[in-house]
Amino acid sequence: MIVCHCTNISDHDIRAAINWMRTADPQTIITPGKIYHALGKSADCGGCMPLFLDTMRSDDNLRVPMQLRALRTRPTEETHDEGRSQGYRISQQITAA
Repeated sequence: MIVCHCTNISDHDIRAAINWMRTADPQTIITPGKIYHALGKSADCGGCMPLFLDTMRSDDNLRVPMQLRALRTRPTEETHDEGRSQGYRISQQITAA
């Protein structure tokens, strides 16, 4: 099945690239960009990305290395307040006054 019409990438091509990368380095983190690069192509319009990602996720070799699996449970910069006081934003200070 053709996944990306712009660059003529099939689901077989994606799976082959994942298998090749996993064989070359079992600990590598596989991304769509790395797959495009491995196939010697680059993304064009991005319309295929949902199907591209679904095809990647359906491959059994696309496992996340064990040491990286718990990263989502840690606070990120977006959710962590970095020790700031409640009214650290100017807009919050103005409305509080």
